Amino acid sequence: PGWLCDLAAKAAVHPVPEWLRPPAGRGRPAAVLLLFGEGPHGPDILLIQRSSRGRLHAGQPAFPGGGVDPADGGPVAAALREAAEETGVDVRGVQVLGTMPERYVRPSDNRVTPVLAWWHTPSAVHPAAPDEVEAVERVPLAELVDPANRFLLRSPRGFVGPAFRVRSMLVWGFTAGVLDSVLSLAGLARPWDRSRVEELPPEVSRPAPR
Repeated sequence: PGWLCDLAAKAAVHPVPEWLRPPAGRGRPAAVLLLFGEGPHGPDILLIQRSSRGRLHAGQPAFPGGGVDPADGGPVAAALREAAEETGVDVRGVQVLGTMPERYVRPSDNRVTPVLAWWHTPSAVHPAAPDEVEAVERVPLAELVDPANRFLLRSPRGFVGPAFRVRSMLVWGFTAGVLDSVLSLAGLARPWDRSRVEELPPEVSRPAPR
């Protein structure tokens, strides 16, 4: 779609906020797949909900993705491999359109490259790695831009950032920040109440047991 090609072009050169820029000499290379498709309710994006048993980001909604292995040769291959491992997506039906600049995720010490792609031939998806993924959802963009589903979320450390409540998922942190950015760059965002600030629920912010 034209809007997605325009988004990929803009996202490739969109500046990263200073506080999200990877520090020199730190961070492990990682990649996530922003997989857009056309579903029964219009354009959508693939999200996963991580296992509540995980050590980092337990139970959080996220984009499919993970660390870049030496054999991957780069973030694009890593994002596709991880998406296939986590959701069972057939990557032969995926067209990569480009990447966004790296963003630093401090809790996991990862330098994450978002990879934008179009799902031209959708395939069935499911939690293909049950130890890592509890659920897989194709979330319509119309639900993400609905002002009723948008608000700001304050973490226990006082950080306030965008959040979404869709498909019984509370999307926040890194994933919500990237979604907020791409929806704006794509010209899809709608005005929403930025005075609506909620607190991060304790059960969400509590570290998972090892």
